[in-house]
Amino acid sequence: MSDQVATTTGIDPQLKKLAIALITGAMAVILDTTIVSVGLHDIGAALGASVSTLQWVSTAYLIAMFTTIPLTGWAQSRLGGKRLWLIALSVFTAGSLLCALSWDAPSLIAFRALQGVGGGVMLPLMTTILMQAAQGRNLGRLMAAVSLPAAVGPILGPVFGGIILHYLSWHWMFLINLPLGIIGLILAIRLFPADEPGRRVRLDVVGLLLVSPGVVGVIYGLSQVGTKGGFGQSAVLVPMVAGLVLLAAFWWWASRRGEQALIDLQLFRHRALAVSTALLFLTGIALYGAMLVLPLYWQQVRGEDALGAGLLLAPQGIGALASRTLAGRLTDKIGGRWVAVTGFALMTIATVPFAFASESTNTWYLMAVLLVRGLGLGAVVIPLMTGAYVGLERHEMPDASIITRIAQQVGGSFGTAVLAVILTSAAANATSLVDAYGAAFWWATGFTAVAALLSLLLPKPAVTP
Repeated sequence: MSDQVATTTGIDPQLKKLAIALITGAMAVILDTTIVSVGLHDIGAALGASVSTLQWVSTAYLIAMFTTIPLTGWAQSRLGGKRLWLIALSVFTAGSLLCALSWDAPSLIAFRALQGVGGGVMLPLMTTILMQAAQGRNLGRLMAAVSLPAAVGPILGPVFGGIILHYLSWHWMFLINLPLGIIGLILAIRLFPADEPGRRVRLDVVGLLLVSPGVVGVIYGLSQVGTKGGFGQSAVLVPMVAGLVLLAAFWWWASRRGEQALIDLQLFRHRALAVSTALLFLTGIALYGAMLVLPLYWQQVRGEDALGAGLLLAPQGIGALASRTLAGRLTDKIGGRWVAVTGFALMTIATVPFAFASESTNTWYLMAVLLVRGLGLGAVVIPLMTGAYVGLERHEMPDASIITRIAQQVGGSFGTAVLAVILTSAAANATSLVDAYGAAFWWATGFTAVAALLSLLLPKPAVTP
């Protein structure tokens, strides 16, 4: 048996070291997005940038990221996982340093795009490398480790962002990535297994020209919903419709090329991947959509500042951390279906109290509710990500990583856009701000309830004896 394969009594030590190296580098990428979003107002004031210009600090990052994500599988075939990871992490770290040194808004936007190029490769590559090394053993516990940044980053990011803005300058929102990036590079050089020889795989140029701008168009259109006043505006509809047309064309193109396509969409014949992808889309809605509304509730209804709102959301992050190990073990032991159902049910139940919350609802009670919501949130990602790889061959895993990453991110953008419109519309029609937030939280509750029901469709994974 290979020394990379986990034994039946625990995870192989080499796999643990590999997971640590991956998490260290990926944590910077995940935290960066949410930390920067908290500090956009301060950055704009320091650089003298307008709101419309400042939006491109985030938009340029997302566009660059979603342009490179579909290239990850092809690049890994050509370069190998270790070399590609080192290149991508180096690009992201260098981009972080340059962002901190930015002298005006255009330079910051350009360097954020450079960050996005590195981050777009790293996120799907992280999962692929570990799943390939695991060779089908103890996937639940491994996914509990490797998906840690994605689960807690959006929760802990606002806390770190608030602390940085309270005590330091905006430059440190980017400088904080440097130690994580440097340590991640050192660990990757020392702990990653040696690469297999690269293969001369022809790049599907047509597929790239269809899927990358298609995903970017959809994401960009969704990102404009909150600022442009809803889904019916041309600034939203034009890029979204164009993106959907390009994605439909890619689906037709990929169905003809099969495994030769940039992303092999024939993988959807695997029920586990298809169901997991749909649920990851809903998880993105439940996570990112609620993370738009929750801090705004604390700030606009309860009068907290950014730091106070971030700290009040900390119990959700603690809950997510606390449930991950158990969720991973249970996924390996009994399969992911009931772990996912239970996790989504906890999230649903723990979102309802916010629909009834007012200006005077007991703070400790709401923090306890957030702890429960975090327990569910920490549990759901693991069975969904693990289930996506059930029955896949080693060479199919890179494409599965790309598919699941895009589904989760598009779901997050969709959830944020929908809840932003719901909140804005409710605020215009409701008699009070509390009622408007109540309506938004009811929608967030509905999304998680639907996900709980769909989790029943997850097939039972093969369990290692």
